[in-house]
Amino acid sequence: MSHTDTVKQFAEMLYRAVPRADIAIRDWEGNRYGPDQSSATLVLNHPGSLRAALIAPTDLSAGEAYIYEDIDFEGDILAALYLGNNLDQLRKQPRMLAKALNLVRSLPNESNRRLHRRPRLSGRLHSMARDRQAISSHYDTGNEFFSLFLDPSKTYSCAYFLDPLESLEIAQRRKLDLVSRKLLLRPGLSLLDVGSGWGSMLLHAGKNCDVVGHGITLSHEQFEESNRRFADVGLGHQLAVEMKDYREVSGSFDAISSIGMFEHVGAGQLTTYFEKMFGLLKPGGLMLNHGITTRERRRLPRLRETFVSTHVFPDGELLPIENVIQAAEDAGFEVRDVESLRMHYALTLRNWIANLESNRERAIKLTSEKTYRTWRIYMAGSVVGFETAGISVYQMILAKPNTPWQFGRRWAVAADDTAEAGS
Repeated sequence: MSHTDTVKQFAEMLYRAVPRADIAIRDWEGNRYGPDQSSATLVLNHPGSLRAALIAPTDLSAGEAYIYEDIDFEGDILAALYLGNNLDQLRKQPRMLAKALNLVRSLPNESNRRLHRRPRLSGRLHSMARDRQAISSHYDTGNEFFSLFLDPSKTYSCAYFLDPLESLEIAQRRKLDLVSRKLLLRPGLSLLDVGSGWGSMLLHAGKNCDVVGHGITLSHEQFEESNRRFADVGLGHQLAVEMKDYREVSGSFDAISSIGMFEHVGAGQLTTYFEKMFGLLKPGGLMLNHGITTRERRRLPRLRETFVSTHVFPDGELLPIENVIQAAEDAGFEVRDVESLRMHYALTLRNWIANLESNRERAIKLTSEKTYRTWRIYMAGSVVGFETAGISVYQMILAKPNTPWQFGRRWAVAADDTAEAGS
């Protein structure tokens, strides 16, 4: 059987298993398989492409086949990744799955990833030195690169939409305002922003709430850019960012925000993280912890490599929400409020992907083809994860138990909601 015949037979099996698949396949000779009209096309660049993507059958193999150009995706990359998500149908048909994998194994064992070494960090897991390596590997990709897909505030976390059609800029401004309201920020309060990024939360709180803000980051590029932005708007005397690990922070603060940071802490360090935050928070203060969680409850081997843990967020770990709550309570906190922003993050990522794709040439010029592909597929995979509820994101309001109680969710209740009382 020729290699093209093998691909054709595999495609026929695939479309029997997933009859409504919205993706076509085109091989290296130009042969096309699948629906006449589709939102996306999987392009096999050489006879070993399919084997490179599917053997071993993990997201790491598939992701590396894409970033190293064994395969390409034309059209809507989300349609392509949804097909991968739907391939669970094959797992329900073990005979067909075994036959499909045997077909793939008969293809040439060729892949471009063999020409590249997988990135590796050195040192003890979640030591301060290793965490600095992990953060720098992702966030020091270049400030201009991130500007190609983020909104003007450079907020690299989930936005808050009231209308799916509104702009990312409006939704991100609303998220920063929501955090400010949840923390009851007001003039003169001190705010610690843990993992402060490019300073968007501190800038918003400084301008709109007149707080004294202090941020920490392990990214040199974020550190320099944040302090430059503060100075440019005349808030350099009021806002500042340091390059510092959260374990190195001292002092006390009226409020703490941690937005999209605790995923880097690690399961083994989670209680340490919350204990540190508990110690930094003044009596009567509030902490907002905003982070991604997983619905996966099975214990997975720690050394299991995924595409994201290898090429995007090394050493990052996602936990179920109940583990996060338990760690916060073990540290002494009381959980006052929890809100899921899962679909907000899916929509945020869809905006980022569209922005990145529209700036493809500039992104490649600033970084590389591999970096562009890595960000494109990681964000697309994250959309699928959020939209299928495999992962979620929560904002938690934490307080010391003796903190005065705030009745009602003031940020969610209209100011005039008592106008019709008694009618």
